[in-house]
Amino acid sequence: MKLQKSLPTISDSLRYVNTLNRIATLLYEKNIDSTFYYTKKASEIANRLKYAKGQADVLNNLGIFYFIKGNIQLGLRYFNEGNIHYRKLQDSSNIVQTLMNIAILYEVMGREKKSSTNYNLALELGKKISHDSIFSLVIYNYIIKYPNKFSKDSLNYYLNKGRNIAAKYRDKRILLAYDQLTADNYIKNNQFDKGMALLKQANDDALKNNLSNVSVIILTDMGDQMYQRDKLTAIQYYKQGLTIAIQKGYLVDSELLTRKLAATYAELKDYYNAYLFSKQYQKINDKIDAQENLFGIDYQDFAAKEQQLESSNLLAKYQSRLLILAIVISVMAIVMMIILWRSWKSTQKSREALRLQFQHAEVTMHDLETMNKNYARLIKIVAHDLRNPIGAVGVMTSMLAEKEMDEDDSELIALIQTSINNSLNLINDLLKTDFEQKHDIHKEETSFDGLLNECVQLLRFKAKDKRQQLIFNTDTNIKMNIDRDKISRVINNLVVNAIKFSPEGSNIYITTKVTESGTLTTVKDAGIGIPVKMQDKVFDPFTSAKRKGTGGEQPFGLGLYISKQIIEAHHGKIWLKSEPDKGTEFFVELPFGR
Repeated sequence: MKLQKSLPTISDSLRYVNTLNRIATLLYEKNIDSTFYYTKKASEIANRLKYAKGQADVLNNLGIFYFIKGNIQLGLRYFNEGNIHYRKLQDSSNIVQTLMNIAILYEVMGREKKSSTNYNLALELGKKISHDSIFSLVIYNYIIKYPNKFSKDSLNYYLNKGRNIAAKYRDKRILLAYDQLTADNYIKNNQFDKGMALLKQANDDALKNNLSNVSVIILTDMGDQMYQRDKLTAIQYYKQGLTIAIQKGYLVDSELLTRKLAATYAELKDYYNAYLFSKQYQKINDKIDAQENLFGIDYQDFAAKEQQLESSNLLAKYQSRLLILAIVISVMAIVMMIILWRSWKSTQKSREALRLQFQHAEVTMHDLETMNKNYARLIKIVAHDLRNPIGAVGVMTSMLAEKEMDEDDSELIALIQTSINNSLNLINDLLKTDFEQKHDIHKEETSFDGLLNECVQLLRFKAKDKRQQLIFNTDTNIKMNIDRDKISRVINNLVVNAIKFSPEGSNIYITTKVTESGTLTTVKDAGIGIPVKMQDKVFDPFTSAKRKGTGGEQPFGLGLYISKQIIEAHHGKIWLKSEPDKGTEFFVELPFGR
């Protein structure tokens, strides 16, 4: 072979790899083991140089080698990997070729749906490169696979088109394949002798040119054509094909021909020969099964998932950066607010100590109060300024969440969104908190039942998310002189806490009744309860008694602190009773308005 002789003269490494791969492709007809030898040499150099085209051709040749050797699963794996590499290189001709090879392998495996899908993909893409030599091979395989899809005129059109392309590229193998198709067409149209003569001539040419695989295919076809007319002659063709297949190591063809010979002898009632070929068929089939059982995986599905994983890895890099940004902002926000809170609390203690020591130092007291106001103002300014960047991160994560991604990435985005929502809730609570403990209460005559009913109705949707029921009972029908918005906030805080710390599917009871001095409202749940040692701390700001809800909800420790401020500003009282794992009951007592 000229290409083999040219190898010592090639100094360019990439060209050397291409030549090795080309030799490997051409040799499979003559010596399949030589195909593996040259492919292995090409693989070593291509991998060392990271030469993408050479690596793709290596994968394609490995697919050919394992297919001819009868290991269908490994052949399928390497054709698929080659197809992925060719797609990255946008190599249309080889994409078509690997799709066609994949279709053939699925046909051998009996997976008709996948075979048909890949055949159709190869044909559609092949039409776009209709002047490439590979398209003539696509046409050949498609006619062999679906002969009844073509009318007489369209079949002749495609036969001529494929033959002309093969002739242009002087591809002897494909030209012989078209001789076979033409001969089959003659036989189909009642020109049996003419068709068989052409098949014999094509087989002679194949043997003359050492195209062993083509010869086996033609001999098998000749046996099939003679089967109904003369089974003994058909047997001779099958045996000739089997001899070549065994000699060249074509396990798939050997399996097919031994099966045909066993069936033919059985039909002739020559049970001795039928038994011999059945036994030979079983040995070949066992050898193929032994190879395939080592690799019992659908590598097309596997390779497709690997391709998706590669794409998702790129997306994951951006998501990781976004996650880090969100975490840094959230941590900075929480740390800064805790520092400011501690500073404010420390100042409060200092102010109280100074007040006791210098009761008559009015000027000093004024200055301290001014400082406290500034601290409170600073906390709210910082909380307000942090809300915008955190909100921006929230928008970005929402945009990411709308994109298609796998389950792990979706869960990661959901965690970021939860963190952002928790940070925004904390900021909102800080903005609403009266650090100076002065309340502007705007009382008005309000239907107390109506207010409670409105709160319950608004929160039913939130409870529905955890399949909980809000049950509201009242025996009052009175009007109270209260600040409607602030009392609504208290009731909302208590009901939301009950939802948060109650299990899915549980009931939450909201009741109110008239007492001698006013009204008593209770919110009772059957949730996780509050340990005794924490019960005295739940009304403290940023309390250490806070815990996550049953659905993983994040608490911030401000809701009950704010509620207590509001109730006390109404000259009322708020307290609780709780047992761990049995539930909690909050009580709100409001006097009749004054």
